[in-house]
Amino acid sequence: MRQKMSCNLFLLAFVLGIGGSFQYGLQISIINSPAEYIKSFIHETWLKRYGSSPSEEIITLMWSFIVSIYSIGGLLGSMFAGYLSVRFGRKKAMLLTNIPALLSAALMGLSRLSRSFEMIIIGRLFSGVCGGLALNIHIMYAGECAPQKLRGVTAITASTAIAVGKFVGFALGLREVFGVDSLWPVLMAANALPAIIQLLTLPFFPDSPRYLLIDKRDKEGCSKAVKQLWGDGDHTAEMDDMMAEQEAINGQKAKSICDLFRDKAVRWQLITLFLVCSCMQLIGVNVVYFYAYNVFIKAGIPPAQTHYVSLGVGITEILTTVLCDSFSWVPYCSAALIFIFIMSFGIGPAGVICPLPTEIFIQSYRPAAYVLSGVTNWIQLFFLGLAFPFIVEGLGSFCFIIFFVYCLSMAIFVFLVMPETKGKTMLQIMEEFNHLNYRGKKRQTALQQNDSSVMIATRL
Repeated sequence: MRQKMSCNLFLLAFVLGIGGSFQYGLQISIINSPAEYIKSFIHETWLKRYGSSPSEEIITLMWSFIVSIYSIGGLLGSMFAGYLSVRFGRKKAMLLTNIPALLSAALMGLSRLSRSFEMIIIGRLFSGVCGGLALNIHIMYAGECAPQKLRGVTAITASTAIAVGKFVGFALGLREVFGVDSLWPVLMAANALPAIIQLLTLPFFPDSPRYLLIDKRDKEGCSKAVKQLWGDGDHTAEMDDMMAEQEAINGQKAKSICDLFRDKAVRWQLITLFLVCSCMQLIGVNVVYFYAYNVFIKAGIPPAQTHYVSLGVGITEILTTVLCDSFSWVPYCSAALIFIFIMSFGIGPAGVICPLPTEIFIQSYRPAAYVLSGVTNWIQLFFLGLAFPFIVEGLGSFCFIIFFVYCLSMAIFVFLVMPETKGKTMLQIMEEFNHLNYRGKKRQTALQQNDSSVMIATRL
């Protein structure tokens, strides 16, 4: 029974990942390889259209739009992720994310044939919308489908899908694959394949059991979903946990972002979510992805070998590099140190951030928590992408010290403040946070609903 449960559940996690957070990772890394080809395309198109060569400033501006507008699309997608997941359910919302993915693939894939670099910009915007929607809905869906013992493991598959997406993006960009001038439109349209795979496979899986029971009050549908994903064993304890969460919510509708900031019952959950999820960007990892080519050139890696070194980057989630002297072997030692550092990132922040909103927020607050997490992620990604070249110019080889300071501060915060969530029910986790939310105050002894929040009451 346990083997069947794991097989069905993790098969769903794979299907969610291929059209979910995989798309986010793919679009982060895939843009590096065709950079020079796309700039040349912009130059040629401008020359044919206007009869004069564009300045370097115009080409740089158009390229910056292509790179940065992905974050704008991601921000828009994140803002609607909560609404779609509540309005249509986790499954239908996940299927809807493939629409902007296919639109972006069509626009970017046909841009050269249509002689329009504007199509690349619009396509990147749509790919960002897909990434913003998919990243949040994927993690929420996967986390809600898992039993308590597998909740963290299942949600962490999202971070694995991100890493695989980045690796695949680098691999497809090799000259032996699509990393040549004649095939860059095919490379930019590669996100169509995972979207099609998910559209064909996800309909065979059920919606989230927690969504069916708590939001839709469909006990029969929830029971069927549990049996399909977990097998025919005794899942009474898990069902009781969901029923207790339903009673705690007591018919409350999904909360808004404003409720997250107003409700004292989730104050420390909100603080924890913002600070820990900020590690996704303030650790510096995705900034380096945007500038991977230049980083390795400055580190001393020969230009012909940078794409192959980037494959190692994709596997280990590259964070930083160091400047090196004239010895030929030093750049490769530098790359090795990068890989080791990113292994620690994958074990730590990358593994914690994905399941965090699922584990520290109950059902009514969860969609809004994912919206906040996504909005924070994309805004930070956008501004860091713009500011990082100036940070490098100002701090030089010490440019990553600000990321080090933030990581050290968050390690201390997590160790001293954040409650452990492993092996605990949603209500037990909420009780842990209530020791922070209501410190020094009296609380009642039963779950009950007031005007704006759910409180577990005991006397501290």
